[in-house]
Amino acid sequence: MSKLVQQATEDLRAAIVSSMQEAIKAGELPEAELPNFNLEIPADRSHGDWSCNAAMVGARAFRAAPRKIAEAIASHLDLSNTYFDRVEIAGPGFLNFFFSPKFQGDVLRDILAKGADYGRSDYGQGKKIMVEFVSANPTGPMHMGNARGGALGDCLAAVLDAAGYDVWREFYVNDAGNQIEKFGLSLSIRYQQLFAGENAPELPEDSYHGEYITDFAKAYADLHGDELMSKTEEERRHALVSFALPQNIAKMKADMKKYRIEYDEWFLESRLHEDGEVKAIVDLLTEKGLTYEQDGAIWYKGADFTAKYAKVKNKDDEQPKDEVLVRQNGNPTYMTADIAYHKNKFDRGFGRCIDIWGADHHGHVARMKGAMDAIGMDGEKLDVVLMQLVKLVRGGEIVRMSKRTGKAIQLSDLLDEVPVDAARFLFNMREANSQMDFDLDLAIQQDAQNPVYYVQYAHARICSILKALAADGISPRECTDEELALLTAPEEVELIRHLSAYTDEIIGAARDYDPARITRYVITAATLFHKFYNACRVKGVEESLSAARLTLCLATKTVIANVLNLLKITVPETM
Repeated sequence: MSKLVQQATEDLRAAIVSSMQEAIKAGELPEAELPNFNLEIPADRSHGDWSCNAAMVGARAFRAAPRKIAEAIASHLDLSNTYFDRVEIAGPGFLNFFFSPKFQGDVLRDILAKGADYGRSDYGQGKKIMVEFVSANPTGPMHMGNARGGALGDCLAAVLDAAGYDVWREFYVNDAGNQIEKFGLSLSIRYQQLFAGENAPELPEDSYHGEYITDFAKAYADLHGDELMSKTEEERRHALVSFALPQNIAKMKADMKKYRIEYDEWFLESRLHEDGEVKAIVDLLTEKGLTYEQDGAIWYKGADFTAKYAKVKNKDDEQPKDEVLVRQNGNPTYMTADIAYHKNKFDRGFGRCIDIWGADHHGHVARMKGAMDAIGMDGEKLDVVLMQLVKLVRGGEIVRMSKRTGKAIQLSDLLDEVPVDAARFLFNMREANSQMDFDLDLAIQQDAQNPVYYVQYAHARICSILKALAADGISPRECTDEELALLTAPEEVELIRHLSAYTDEIIGAARDYDPARITRYVITAATLFHKFYNACRVKGVEESLSAARLTLCLATKTVIANVLNLLKITVPETM
C-alpha cells in the first residue's frame, strides 16, 4: 500500500491497542492477552473507510459480548494522532472508522508531489522476475490468442515493475525440433510443386497448409530459381528454412512492436541445443537415477514429481505419467528442451519465473513444475498463468475471417482494423482464466460505450477544464489544509478515496497476476470523476473551494495518466 495509507493503518492499529489497554486499566475489560485483529476496507464504503474486528475476535479472551467490548474500545479511543476522525459501532460489534479531511488533503498532496511516480512502491523489493509471454510458433503468423497474451503479459510485466520488482520480458522462439522439421518439409514440397508439375509430392495432412508457405517458396524461387531442385532433400529444406524463418521472426517482432511490446530478449531454442544444455538435462536426470530406457527411447521418471502439482480429481482425469526425453531416433523431445529452457531461466538469477500459456497447455503445468523439482530447482517458483480463448464478435456474430484478406484473422489483421489503444485495453479487461468476447464494433467506437475512449475522455476533459480556467486567468495553486478540507461533497470524498487506493491496486494486481484490476480501477476513476464534474462546479464558486476542486482535478488527471502510461495507451489532452 502507499506509505500514506500504510501510516494511516499503523496509527489506527496503535490507537486501537492503546484503547483496549486503557479499557483494561479502567476495569471495563478484564485482564487478558490482547487479541490479534484485522483492519480491512469494507465492501460497502458507506460503512466506513476501514473496519476492525477486534471486538469480535476478543470475545473469548475478554469473556464478554462483542458489542460490549466494542463500546469499551470506542469509549477510550483517541484518534487525535491518526488520519481518522470518528468511529461507529455496527451490528454485533464491528468498529468502522472514517477518514478525516486531513487524510484527504494529504492524499492529493501526495499524488501531486509524486506525479508520474504515484502508484509505484517497493513491494517487490527489487527481486528479479521474468515474464515470458506470447512465444508463438515462429513457423507461421501470429493469431488472436497472441493478441490477448501480448496485452496480458506486457501489462502484467508493467504492474510488477510498478510494484517494485526487477522485471524481464522474454519471448521464447521455438526454432528447433519437430515444428521446424515440419516447416522445412512443407516449404520443400511447395517449392517442388512450383517446378515438378505432376511429379511433385503431395503435402502431408499434418504439414503446414497456410498460403504463407507457398508465398515463401515462391519468394525463394523468384530470387534463386530452381537451383534447389538438384539438391538433396536435407539441403533443400535447410536452405528454405534459413530463408523463411528469419523473415517470419522479423514479422513477429514487427507485429509486437506495433502492439507496443518490447522484449528484453528473444530467446532462441536452438541456443539450448547448440550449447549442450538440452543434452545436459538428460545427463543430469540420468545421474540422479531418474531415467530409464524403453523401446529404444530414454524416459524420465516424472510421474511422482508431476503428481505433486497435478490436480487429479477422479480416475477419468489425466494421470501423472513418465515422459520421453529422447526419441528412438535420438532426437530430444520438446519436453526436454522446455526443461532446459526453464533451468536456463533460473540459472540466470530470476527468483521467480512467470509463463503465460494458453489454457490448452494446462496439463503441461504440473509436468514442468515437477521437472524443476526433479533437476534440483524449485517448482514452486515457476508460476503459469493460463489464458482462455478469445472470440471475435462483430454485429453480435462470431467472426473467423478477415474482411480485408478473407482469411483467418491474424494479429496483424486485427491491428490494422482496431486501434492499438483499444486492443491493449479491451484484451486486458478480463482475468486471464475467463473466456472473453472481443467486440470489433465496440473497439472502433469513439464514444463513452468504448471503455478506453471513456477513460481517455476523462483525462481530456480535465485538460479542457484547465485550459478554460487558464484563459480566465485561473491557475492551480497550492492549497492550505483548511481549503482542502472543504472537499466534503460525497462525489469529492468518493473520488479522493479511490485515488488513494491506486498503489494498493497495483500491488494487488502484481500479487494476483491480474493486471485487469488496473483497467477496472481506471474505468471506475473515470466514472467517479464524471460524477464529480457533474455535481461539483470548479468555476463560479468561492475561490478557496474552486482552488481545492482544481487540485482534485489535477490529482485525478495525474492518476489517469499514470494508468494509461502504465498500460502503454495514448494519453490525449483533446478529443
